[in-house]
Parts: sequence; C-alpha cells; structure tokens
Amino acid sequence: MAASAAAIRGMVPAARPKTLWTGTPEIYFTKAIDNSRLVKMEDPRRNREMKQFCTALVCLFLLVFTYAWQHFKAIEYGYQIESAKREISGLSEMNRALRLEHASLRDPERIDVIARRIGLVPPEPGQVIRIDSATADSSEPVVASAAPVRVMAGQ
Repeated sequence: MAASAAAIRGMVPAARPKTLWTGTPEIYFTKAIDNSRLVKMEDPRRNREMKQFCTALVCLFLLVFTYAWQHFKAIEYGYQIESAKREISGLSEMNRALRLEHASLRDPERIDVIARRIGLVPPEPGQVIRIDSATADSSEPVVASAAPVRVMAGQ
C-alpha cells in the first residue's frame, strides 16, 4: 500500500506545496452486483404523477402547436391578401387602359375617316329604316309587312 501511495504522490505536480498530513489516497474497487432477481414494485402515486405530468405536457404541446398554426396561417393569409391587392391594382390599370382604348375606337370622327377611306358614303334619305321600339316591346302579335327596299351599289 505504501508503494501505491508513493506512486499516486509521484503523479501530483510538484508546484503544489507539500503539507504535513497528506491523507489517505482514495481507492475504488469494482464489485459486480447482480440485480436480476429483484422485482420492481409499482408505486401508484408515482404512476399518477407521471400520468398528470404527461397530460399537462400534451396540453402544453397542443396549445403551442395551435398558436404556431394560427401564426403561420395569419402570415399566409397576409401574403394572399397582398397578392390579391397587386392583382386588383394590375387589373384596374388594365381596365383603365381598355376604357381609354374603347373610347378612342368609338370616336365618331375616327370612324368617319376610316369609312371614307374604304369608300363608304353617308346614307341618303329613305335609305335608313328604323325599327319602332314600341312595337318590338308589345306582347301583341306583329304582322310582317313587305316594304320596298332599294339597294344601291357602293361607289
């Protein structure tokens, strides 16, 4: 034993000051313990505590999961709203451009210039037949009449 104590003292660095009483070195012995014959007794109080703990943990997890789900859904809906706003502004800009184009295409002066360019002339009196809107709206039967129509060749 003195030899082992001397060996242990030799491992200690020399920088440490030496005291008069060095104490006994700690020596650990391994001992094989066979617990195969032991039977674990169930503690009902411990089981109840574990069930309560697991239930509280599951409730906490559900609350956190629900909060996270709502948070991510709110973010997703925000992106969808922004996308819809961009689409609405693009469509309203397109609508404005189409209204301007429609107004320029319906301009009577432009139509008159194009019509004269392709050889059309203004109608002569008697050439235009207007349909009476009063007879078209009535629920009475209408008798067809044959009126003479004069066709003129374009120049």
